[in-house]
Amino acid sequence: MTDTPTIRILLADDHALVRRGVRLILDGEPDLEVVAEAGDGAEAVALARTHQVDLAVLDIAMPRMTGLQAARELHTVKPGVRVLMLTMHDNEQYFFQALKAGAGGYVLKSVADRDLVAACRAAMRDEPFLYPGAVTALVRNYLDRVHDGEEPPDQVLTPREEEVLKLVAEGHSSKEIAELLFISIKTVHRHRENLLHKLGMRDRLGLTRYAIRAGLIEP
Repeated sequence: MTDTPTIRILLADDHALVRRGVRLILDGEPDLEVVAEAGDGAEAVALARTHQVDLAVLDIAMPRMTGLQAARELHTVKPGVRVLMLTMHDNEQYFFQALKAGAGGYVLKSVADRDLVAACRAAMRDEPFLYPGAVTALVRNYLDRVHDGEEPPDQVLTPREEEVLKLVAEGHSSKEIAELLFISIKTVHRHRENLLHKLGMRDRLGLTRYAIRAGLIEP
């Protein structure tokens, strides 16, 4: 049995008491370790530059630089770092802003003791983690866009692009997709870029949501 690699976490919240409580939850798990703490978004970005970090857990409302701003900045300076938003706000607007900022999950502080550990592990698997109210908001948003005629036509993708999209959404790496479809990694990257451009997405999370909506994979 091989040891599970430890997930190195950067924790950012402007309340020391909250950080302490969250750290107790995370450090209590064998595969999670808080390696850096920040009191605001700017400090979080600075620490991400100097520390080996796999995952950033960011409060949304912080001084100097909010968690949303920090998430966008991290996406640029450390694109490999996954991001989770930790917030007291059960708020659809914040939720959609978090997704646009590149967050892979949205966890409410009120249930952090129940959800946060699972959210961290999901983020490292490139799986979205959403609280129940957020799922409702996503469905309502989708139905509103269908009603307003904003959904792209069904045949916007070629059959090969659909194959690549399905495999990306299932979590396969570019190398694995290339081997499964007998194409080069370069071709996989080109298909992936085309998918992002055609569908107006920016990352795997967006592609996964589209693949679920299109019925290519089970949610």
